[in-house]
Amino acid sequence: MATPATGPCVLTRRGVLAAAAGTLLLSACGREGDREQAVVRPTPGHELVIGVTLELSGPGAALGVAQERALAISAEAANVKGVAVGNLRRTVRLEVLDNRSDPRLAAQQATELGERDDVHALIGGALAETSMSIIGAAQQLRLPFVSLAFGDAITVPLAQRAFIYKVTPDAGDVARRLTQLLDSQRVRRIVLLAEGGLHGDSGVRAMSNAVRAADAEIVRTVRLPRAADGVTRAAEQAVAARTDGVVVWGTAPTSGAAARALREAGFDGTLLFDAGAVAEETLEGRNALAVEGAYAVHPTSLGGSTMANGSAAGRAYRDLVSQYIHRHGAYNGFAPYASDALLLITTAARLADSVDRGRLRAYLQNQVTDGMSGLYSFTPIRHSGMERHSLGVYRVDGGAWNRHS
Repeated sequence: MATPATGPCVLTRRGVLAAAAGTLLLSACGREGDREQAVVRPTPGHELVIGVTLELSGPGAALGVAQERALAISAEAANVKGVAVGNLRRTVRLEVLDNRSDPRLAAQQATELGERDDVHALIGGALAETSMSIIGAAQQLRLPFVSLAFGDAITVPLAQRAFIYKVTPDAGDVARRLTQLLDSQRVRRIVLLAEGGLHGDSGVRAMSNAVRAADAEIVRTVRLPRAADGVTRAAEQAVAARTDGVVVWGTAPTSGAAARALREAGFDGTLLFDAGAVAEETLEGRNALAVEGAYAVHPTSLGGSTMANGSAAGRAYRDLVSQYIHRHGAYNGFAPYASDALLLITTAARLADSVDRGRLRAYLQNQVTDGMSGLYSFTPIRHSGMERHSLGVYRVDGGAWNRHS
């Protein structure tokens, strides 16, 4: 509604989505309020069982362990009252398995979990390769799977991903923000240092498309090898191109190792990361000096400064940070993707009044939810739901991620 002071209202996509999220939240809260009189604790013997396969060891542990910790805290919070499903309040039970960063083991675990009648949904795959290996089993067994990995191929082609969802941002959205940042820093010529594999492939495509629409040029693309001893050679190739900026598109711990190798090779220009770099390990130890002054595009939960103080998501995020620090000693700002995956599944169960896999899938793909990492908008034709407006730019100053824009 227009007012004399503010002029006409302008409807934006984010505004519409936020309104829809509020409607869903009010609907769910209203239904819970009706039940609150009769049921105030989880109903004994009734559970919402979620299988979890994560990289708790191996190369992906820098991401997987942090997500498992956040997931455990969020599940405990949900179980204070339980999840209202129909006329019951179900306890969330997590079946957590370590896939050791091995795609074959992750696929085996997904199959074993999916063949159990009591498992209702699946979360996991912090690495693109493990997530991709889980997809086949989840699809075949019609088990809703929410991936925590980076890589656009996780949710497309849609015809082969009916039960698959992703909470991380799309590569194209991250690349556009990185390109805008390059323009603001007057960096015109860059090297793209992209890790091998699906996540790096998404970055190469996205950055190539983004620079075409901007006054920038990718002078050279260098792929980062999986082996740590090959990072030095890749960094030397990047520095030899003599550019003012390097975009490192990879996940921790590779991102931090690449930054260190670049600085050791003599690079003193602008260093930028995609969202996969944001993990505790990137800022710690030998990486600390190398990443100082670097930028990253990441969901705006990083640091928590933009979370609305009075919102349910804001309160949940502050509680997560507090509990994480209490239990594990430090919280350097990784996105709580696993916590949001749990929220999406429990919200689907509440709205569906059911834990049936098919109904969970139906309500996942028609859901707008304000999570800790950002706003999610899933539709039947879009299973990668994080909205681009949920992304911000951060800079490492004093060993911490600080909001830049």
